[in-house]
Amino acid sequence: MHRPFIKAASILLAAALFAGIVTAAQGPASRGALASAETTPKQPDLRGIKVSVRAGGYEEYLAKHEGAALAAEDVVIPGEAFSQTDGMTVSVLEDHAGRSGKSVLTADSGMITWDVDIKQAGLYNIRLDLYTEQGKDSDIERELAIDGAVPFTEAKNLVFNRVWKNEKSEFEQDGRGNDLTPTQVEEHLWQAITLKDSTGSYEDPFLFYFSAGKHSLSLTSIKEPLVIRQITLAKPSAVPSYGEVSARYEREGVKAASDVFIKVQAEQALYKSSPSLLPYNDRSNPAVEPYHVSKLRNNAMGGYAWRLPGQWIEWEVDVPQDGLYQIAFKNHQNYLRGLSVLRSIYIDGQLPFKEMQTVTFPYSNSWQMKVIGADGGEPYLVHLTPGKHRIRMEVTLGDIAPILRSVESSILDLNAMYRKIISYTGTVPDSFRDYNLEQRIPEMTRVFRESSEQLYGIAKAIEGPSGESDERTSIIRTVAYQLQDMADKPESVPSRVEAFKTNVGALSSWMLTVNEQPLSLDYLIVSSPGGKLPDPEAGAWLKLVSGTQSFIASFTENYDDFSNDEAVGNITVWVTSARDQAQVIKRLIDDKFTPKTGIHVNLKLVSADVLLPSTVAGKGPDVALQIGNDLPVNYASRSALQDLSSFPDFSSVKEQFNASALVPYEYSGAYYALPEQQTFPMLFYRKDILDELHLQVPQSWDDVYNMLPVLQKHNLQFGLPQKPLDSFGNETVRTDIVTMAPNPALVMLLYQNQGQIYKDGGMAVDLDSETAIKQFKQWTDFYVNYKLPITVDFANRFRTGEMPIGIVDYTMYNKLSVFAPEIKGLWAFAPVPGTLGTDGKLHREVGSSGSATVMFKHAGNKDAAWEFMKWWTGKDTQIAYGRQMEVRMGASARYPTANKEALAQLPWPTQDLHKLQEQMQWVKGIPEVPGGYLTGRNIDNAFRRVVVQGEDPRETMDNYVRTMNEEITLKRKEFNLPTEK
Repeated sequence: MHRPFIKAASILLAAALFAGIVTAAQGPASRGALASAETTPKQPDLRGIKVSVRAGGYEEYLAKHEGAALAAEDVVIPGEAFSQTDGMTVSVLEDHAGRSGKSVLTADSGMITWDVDIKQAGLYNIRLDLYTEQGKDSDIERELAIDGAVPFTEAKNLVFNRVWKNEKSEFEQDGRGNDLTPTQVEEHLWQAITLKDSTGSYEDPFLFYFSAGKHSLSLTSIKEPLVIRQITLAKPSAVPSYGEVSARYEREGVKAASDVFIKVQAEQALYKSSPSLLPYNDRSNPAVEPYHVSKLRNNAMGGYAWRLPGQWIEWEVDVPQDGLYQIAFKNHQNYLRGLSVLRSIYIDGQLPFKEMQTVTFPYSNSWQMKVIGADGGEPYLVHLTPGKHRIRMEVTLGDIAPILRSVESSILDLNAMYRKIISYTGTVPDSFRDYNLEQRIPEMTRVFRESSEQLYGIAKAIEGPSGESDERTSIIRTVAYQLQDMADKPESVPSRVEAFKTNVGALSSWMLTVNEQPLSLDYLIVSSPGGKLPDPEAGAWLKLVSGTQSFIASFTENYDDFSNDEAVGNITVWVTSARDQAQVIKRLIDDKFTPKTGIHVNLKLVSADVLLPSTVAGKGPDVALQIGNDLPVNYASRSALQDLSSFPDFSSVKEQFNASALVPYEYSGAYYALPEQQTFPMLFYRKDILDELHLQVPQSWDDVYNMLPVLQKHNLQFGLPQKPLDSFGNETVRTDIVTMAPNPALVMLLYQNQGQIYKDGGMAVDLDSETAIKQFKQWTDFYVNYKLPITVDFANRFRTGEMPIGIVDYTMYNKLSVFAPEIKGLWAFAPVPGTLGTDGKLHREVGSSGSATVMFKHAGNKDAAWEFMKWWTGKDTQIAYGRQMEVRMGASARYPTANKEALAQLPWPTQDLHKLQEQMQWVKGIPEVPGGYLTGRNIDNAFRRVVVQGEDPRETMDNYVRTMNEEITLKRKEFNLPTEK
């Protein structure tokens, strides 16, 4: 019976061998032809693009000082010579960190000011001689003001990168022989940093105008401390071209080096600007070094993590002889189809010549060997002296930057126009009504036409001489055509409002994609000019052999098991999230927990829906992490979980958390989980739109009611929370479709009025009380009387400004930070509106959601499991885990830890952290009870009957309360618990 299978396999293998031999016979020429076909044309021609000047932006600032001369001399301001501080604690340091002289340590909040006397008016660069002090492992951010005013918008957010490196020079391996991701540690260094745009929108450092006379210069801390030795108002310097540098080489008699070939593996970087720039395993081609058919090897650097403007990686090379060298990079750029990604290359901290400021790496499916040089010409030669030198590659936008600035300006203009249009038409216009928009909004057709011409110009610049539209420009041309057509036919605008909004949203997504410049590196080579370089791709035969070996090995390798084969684990721990989280937890266990306690942990990555059947079958873990709030009581009522309050030190352990975080895990007077994450709602608002409408951030619900008519006059919306969000700002996914958490908006209103969801120790719901009925009516009235949308994509509507204010879980902060960069600095969050209580206080209570860690009753070594749970939820581990997750995945993965002290140590901007802590004081937990899994679902059913079908709130809620109580009573009887009489 196996013969047909063997015969078929033999035929397939023979065919594969034949194809491999034929491909190998074709040799590298065919690969070269492929690479050539995929090479991207030259950089965009920007002559057809009109410069877009954003109000209050850097371009407007430069235009204002267009006739000013460049400064001819430097002005130095000693750090310790500050004139005043405001809300900042400063310390003057002597001979700090090996640098002689005085410096000043500035705190993570407040402002510090220096006075300076300018002899010659002109445009200056500003350079800081600084030292990165120990903080929360995030980049340092400051706001700059000159003479008490911020000169332009971009100066509100100046970023200073910390310097990072691998903790160890060699990669450690797990028990299965796989390379582990190296731990990143900060290298505290003195740096000279010239102020420039943190988003990469401008390639050159900022120019600041100072008139002759006395001025003040202030730095306001946004986050993280910083040591400043001196501030230099520096004269701008020009970088020479390669032709000028080459002529100098010739004049000085510098000769080409001979017989030198230095290869540096990219994963062995010396320094990097972000701890997220980690070596990783690339198995796309056997020629990647080092390579293993089945084991994970850290053999590539950069990748998708290395995509944001300003991120840099630095390597060190030891050069044996004086001379001219060529530099080559084995790279893989298969991220931006049809586009080149750009890098600036620095040698020993300096651009050797202008051409190194924008080096292109074209798209290709294959690994490429890029020798740095003119397109299709001779390589650029760099003069290196004997000894160690540093080569730094930094992400830059180059000629793409003005395109992105123009697109961003168009998006902001079009979103503003969209808000004006819907202020007359609403979001669902009447197709039979003539709104006369061209009379009501006279500038509408002009804005559409100008934006259309600008977008057509951008499309032509990207497409180059061919003028062929492709995936790079399809959305740009789509929006440009729609705008042109709407300008020609203004009467069609109301019927196309939704398509218009969708297309502008797609244009924002396009901008996000192009703004990112990912690039993978295998190694870099410094060699004598004209030296032979390795083939970047393996031959077909080697690919066939390694592919076959990998296929065979896949039957024995288990990449979801993070345990050590050689050690028998004392406890088994399951993680239900994702591989990145599991790898971080594994590293923390190996580095911190096991060496300290001697307890071995078998860590496994599993799907969340595996937990229940495994527990029922008696094959579950000892401890499970990242469990939803609804599960602990559900399992505890079935005697599946260990009572944690039975451990003698439980009372001291629970002090690490807010009392509200433990509420969902209490059952019959005992606690069955320790909280990991805790999220709660905050009020998000667009500062620019509220200012435009002359509205203040609401402090009470009366303020909200006063605000709603103003918003609705402009057909804008106020958002109420719908469902809890996870740590990435997305709606929490439940393991089944029946259960649903109680609506956060109703819980908020209920708690602010001293109501409750359950009564009599969980024997019945209390939603038929007078308080609950009143708050249920208030909640539904928002939708019945004020027509708030029932279902809404808050992030998108907040981005467009259609919903400029709303209440949502604070993890939306993570999503907006990454998802909507075009509105950075235009939004903020604050505590939710409150209700004035009988005590005269404004009550801002909100409910919370989160996740937890549990111990199963069948655990063989309960003491060891308890030690692990205490360690995992403790301050130090939660800080380390939160920072490592942000290291790996960026600001979108900022961890909403339930540990109070750990939250304060995560890299939140100081003012935002204070707002979170203010709201946290009002957080109350939502109890979980047997049978309570239908409470949220029935609340939602009652809500929809009132809002959609127009039924009476009191009668509807009374009917559903009976349904909820019946389910609770049924379950309590099943578990032999007392029931309501």
